[in-house]
Amino acid sequence: MIRRQRFPALDGLRAIGALAVLTTHVGFQSGESLNGPFAGLLARLDVGVAIFFAISGFLLYRPHVVAWFEESEPPRLLPYLRNRALRIVPALWVAVVLAAVLVPHDQTVGFLNYLRHATFTQIYVERPSVPGLSQLWSLATEVAFYLLLPFIAKLLTSYERPTRRGVRWRLAVLFAFGLIGPAWMAAINATDHSLAGLWLPGYLGWFAVGMGMALWQVARTSGRLGPSPVDTLTKIPGTVWGVAIALFLIATTPIAGPYGLSVPTPAQAFVKCLLYTGIAACALFPAISPTRRTAGVLGGRIGHVAGDLSYSVFVYHLIVLDLVERLFDQKLFSGHFAVLFWPTLVATIGVAAASYYGMERPIMRRGRRDRSYDVSGTGLDSNANAQPNKIDDWTKPEVRPAPPSGQG
Repeated sequence: MIRRQRFPALDGLRAIGALAVLTTHVGFQSGESLNGPFAGLLARLDVGVAIFFAISGFLLYRPHVVAWFEESEPPRLLPYLRNRALRIVPALWVAVVLAAVLVPHDQTVGFLNYLRHATFTQIYVERPSVPGLSQLWSLATEVAFYLLLPFIAKLLTSYERPTRRGVRWRLAVLFAFGLIGPAWMAAINATDHSLAGLWLPGYLGWFAVGMGMALWQVARTSGRLGPSPVDTLTKIPGTVWGVAIALFLIATTPIAGPYGLSVPTPAQAFVKCLLYTGIAACALFPAISPTRRTAGVLGGRIGHVAGDLSYSVFVYHLIVLDLVERLFDQKLFSGHFAVLFWPTLVATIGVAAASYYGMERPIMRRGRRDRSYDVSGTGLDSNANAQPNKIDDWTKPEVRPAPPSGQG
């Protein structure tokens, strides 16, 4: 039986992703990501979204892989959807209300625009951007992945028992998924359908990175895959993260397109999406088979708390940024990155902590009927079954032990 396992280093990785997204938005609002001395670095920190998507792919697909290997039931659909809603909807709805009340907007932004953001449908309709909520396009894209995942998982795990050949074939399929996103983004920019650039196909490769690593990790743990050069990479996390940094530095050049909102060429869109796929892969891999030092740094107490708050930081930070801009009388693109960054970071962490501990976690515990539930759980469960332990990124599937093979 495959032991239930916690991945503590993912806590810190989620926090890094949230910090990257917050930083890139402060860089844009200040104008420093457009023409400042560190424009390329600040502009490309939106790669945090790719890291988030890869973590989701890993943690959400892994229970399906475990169930496949153990010939047990996969996560049940209704509890899975319930848990996703419990995790992401409460903070989202509060953020939508706060944006409507606290962030100034013109007459073109009406009630329906806020309603679309509250229902994850804003990326499918051409409408004005809603101040304070523009980052939520990625949440709408992620929800599309949540809905699609059970069907993808069924296609990949329901036709044969997990053999070494079957595992390798599925790894090849998931690798091919990684090329869908770059091809989609290139096609969108070639045909000038910008709205479709926010849809799931453009980012499927980022999720597939995590899904492939989930399959590899379970197959390697169970012995379906033998030792390979890939195992060596788990022992040298610094080198793997060094590759991620190198890819990131390449992405900061014009080869990945403009830093602002200008439309990239199809080739630039392809390269940027492909580079972000590679960065997400290199960022995630050392965290799923961490060394003791990696687990200690990313999965320690600070990383644990930061991982808990990462979703709330993501949801609220643009609202806080707008308030900070008005408090310090800062105009759009007027510079003063540090003046905006530190107050925004500190205030956002405070708001996120109040939201998570005062609202989100109590709602999740009540909805799951589990008084001890925490997004980033602690410790390992020695009971071996198909259930993941009580940890995940912003999402956690529920898996029940299956009846004996041949029943139900």
